[in-house]
Parts: sequence; structure tokens; C-alpha cells
Amino acid sequence: MSFFEEKVGAACAKKEALFDESLSRYALRSMFAGAYLTMSTAVGIIGADIIASQFPALARFVFTFIFAIGLVFVLIFNGELATSNMMYLTTGAYYKQISWGKAIKILCYCTFFNLVGAIILAFLFNQSFSYANLGDKSFVVTAVTTKLAKTDWMNFIEGITANMFVNMAIMGYIVLKEESAKFFIIISAVFMFVFLINEHLIANFASFMLLAFNHVRGQVETFTLVNVLRQWIVVFFGNWLGGGLCIGIAYAWLNKTKTNHKEG
Repeated sequence: MSFFEEKVGAACAKKEALFDESLSRYALRSMFAGAYLTMSTAVGIIGADIIASQFPALARFVFTFIFAIGLVFVLIFNGELATSNMMYLTTGAYYKQISWGKAIKILCYCTFFNLVGAIILAFLFNQSFSYANLGDKSFVVTAVTTKLAKTDWMNFIEGITANMFVNMAIMGYIVLKEESAKFFIIISAVFMFVFLINEHLIANFASFMLLAFNHVRGQVETFTLVNVLRQWIVVFFGNWLGGGLCIGIAYAWLNKTKTNHKEG
């Protein structure tokens, strides 16, 4: 058994046990993951707005770096993130360490409560001074407008690439021993997909909900329930393909070799 298969098996066994033992506790772990990414998104938006007043070209760099810290929080504090579960659960089902039905059930449950966590934190931030004073040129307005203007095909492809980056970070986190190296690979991988404005479902939960509770949402004409759900559904399947197949099953297949060489 390769190191990768062992880690995936352990992760799937843990997730299934936690899910079966207490749905409420699993829901809270999932809410925390959505909350952590919303926290880093919220700070990143304000940071981008402040720097944009003097150095507009740096706004995207500032947001991207601050947002990336959110995944560090998720991993350190054991949050249940749907996009990393896409790799673990899909690969676990491929290895027959968990049934496909159970994997899909856990993934859908996790995704829903990631959204709940994002909604709660987005509401709380919008009661604060910083969010009471957002302008119509705020970074969040630009970001959501850009995302909702993309075609379904673009959202799908960018969903694939975004979750490839995320699960590269996850794999690096479980393979590397040095804490500083883990921090670097998480920040660098997440920085890359965010800087490219690729589509990550839980990140979109965060930015869309931060806009939804704010007075500037009227600046985005395309911000309708139907359009938002369309974008989320397309990105969900893109993320699942990127994390589950392009990273998870791909590495599982690479490790099915008779040689001593193992990929991780």
C-alpha cells in the first residue's frame, strides 16, 4: 500500500466515523471550514479596498495573499472542506475504502454546511464598521461581477483548475514534514488559483454571501438567485472533477504499479 492510499484510507475512515457518530458535530466542523474561508475573504476585501486607494495594481495581490491564509486555518483546525473532501472521498471510493453512495452523501452534507458557515460569518461581518462603509467600487463588487459574467464552460474549466491547485496544497500538507514547508505550499498553491480568478465553490460562498448582506449588492445587476445557483452548480462539478479525478484518482492510478516507485 502506498503512502497516498494509506492517508486517503485513514481520512475516509475518520470522516465516515465522524459522520456516522454525530451529524451535528460533522455539520459544525463543516461550518467552521466555510467560516474560516469567509473570515480570510472578508479581511482580504477590506485590505484590497484600502491598498487600491493608493496602489490599485496591488489590490489583487493583497486580497489573494490574505485569502490564502484561510486554507491554513481550515487544515490546522480540522475543518471539513467540501473541495478537499472531493479528493479524499472520490479517491477512497475508487480504492473501495468507502462506498460511492456514502461518499456522495458526506460530500453533499459537507457542502451545505460550508455554505451555512459562510452565511453566518458573512452576516456578522456585515454588521461591522468596515462593511457598513463599503463603496460601490469595492473589490467584492468587482469580484462577484466578474464571476457572474463568466460562461458556464469557463466556470466549469476554472472550477477544475482551482481545485487542482487546492488539492496540490492538501497533498503537500500530508506529505511534507516541516511545518514551514507545509505553510509555503498551502499559501503558494491557493495564491495561484485565486490570482488567476479561478472558481472555488467555498470561496464563492464567502464572497457572494459577503455581498448578499451588504448595501452594495445593488451594484451587481446579475446578482440574482437563479444566476448565483447556476454559477455554484457548475463550479461544484468542475471542482469535483478537478479534485476527485485530476488529482485524487489520477494519483491513485499512478500508484497501481508493480515497481517500487510510488507517487507520494
